[in-house]
Amino acid sequence: MTALSVLDLSPIAEGSDASRSLANSLDLARHAERLGYRRYWLAEHHNMPGIASAATSVVIAHVAGGTRTIRVGAGGIMLPNHAPLVIAEQFGTLAALFPGRIDLGLGRAPGTDMATARALRRNLEASDNFPQDVVELMGYFQPAEEGQRIRAVPGEGQKVPVWILGSSLYGAQLAALLGLPYAFASHFAPAKLDHALEVYRSRFQPSAELDRPYVMLGLNVFAAPTDAEARLLFTSLQQAFVNLRTGRPGRLPPPVEGYEQTLDPMAKTMLGQALSCAVVGSPETVRQGIDAFVRRTGADELMVTAQIFDHAARVRSFEILADVHKSLSQAA
Repeated sequence: MTALSVLDLSPIAEGSDASRSLANSLDLARHAERLGYRRYWLAEHHNMPGIASAATSVVIAHVAGGTRTIRVGAGGIMLPNHAPLVIAEQFGTLAALFPGRIDLGLGRAPGTDMATARALRRNLEASDNFPQDVVELMGYFQPAEEGQRIRAVPGEGQKVPVWILGSSLYGAQLAALLGLPYAFASHFAPAKLDHALEVYRSRFQPSAELDRPYVMLGLNVFAAPTDAEARLLFTSLQQAFVNLRTGRPGRLPPPVEGYEQTLDPMAKTMLGQALSCAVVGSPETVRQGIDAFVRRTGADELMVTAQIFDHAARVRSFEILADVHKSLSQAA
């Protein structure tokens, strides 16, 4: 059965703050570990009032230090924002602190607006060097060779697992060429999902890291005891998405009854497209939705995200999903 993992943006809810969000992330990770989720990934975003995971490697250390067995990683690090050597040192340090538990997902987008991207990396052509930067970064994780002038310490010899992230065909092509596992951001950019899967699988070249294609897909899952309650929880993400796309990013808003009825046709269409990879409902609805999504895509792993305003409801959603996954595994 397809494995389950968690993608956490460490959302900052209205009326809360980053300290509470980061505490909630660790609490959710502990629940995810107990429930049998495979990995817990955090994402790099900048200049976002509603996301507390900007210093991603620091938050990974916070989560890994408070858990024992679950893999913890980046989904992802936006590599054009950083020098490859710095990321090799950061994740080499994490791997030294938490052996066998650290993953490194790499993305090409800035993870922010263009003005903030300039403040981060100064050079907007950095994304053009993404393939070379990935190869350079992976090289730092290899055992150092005699006479090697630049070394990642910690980092060398760690062989931290590297993933390529993407929402277009670019990442699919690169992951296939390098023989790396591929994670697609279908939870917010599903338009090219099917084409990207076809490109990755058909062009995949086995490597020392991976002998066959391995795909992880992002999926929004909002689970609750009833369909109506789950749909209400989902309105927080809908509001946040509309606010972001209309230039008004903010903290995660509370649920609103009948929110969809207040939207204009353009906003409804945008949400329908951007959040089409979402499973929202009761345990039975979630079971059917997960089963259908996996059958359609052949995903090896699902990276589930749920931006739910109330932390207890968010934990409950992942508990329901874990129960559903267990029943699907038993039926397989």
